[in-house]
Amino acid sequence: MMNMRKTILLAVSLFCLALSSGCVYRAAISQGNVIKQEDLEQLEVGMTKNQVRFLLGTPMIDDPFSRQRWDYVYYLKLGRDKANQKRWVSVVFADEVVAEIRKELDLAPKL
Repeated sequence: MMNMRKTILLAVSLFCLALSSGCVYRAAISQGNVIKQEDLEQLEVGMTKNQVRFLLGTPMIDDPFSRQRWDYVYYLKLGRDKANQKRWVSVVFADEVVAEIRKELDLAPKL
């Protein structure tokens, strides 16, 4: 009788352990600068680097070989799903002011 009770308890414990192992929590992953639409709408050609930095923050990618281009990249991945939000904006400068704004560039589809 005691042996049977131990076997049932062991079987139930193993079953619960196996059942709970598939329910691992995956935290949301947020990478880069949060780029709000209202901030992008305020971004204009002719702004200085300081104005852009105040509006969008420090660029995620500051390429040492191209000091005239700042890249703002953002993606949000919730749990096991693919990225829910993706955004990539490049700001190109000429003579320390914004010369071109490249919005909605494509990020890698596997993110």
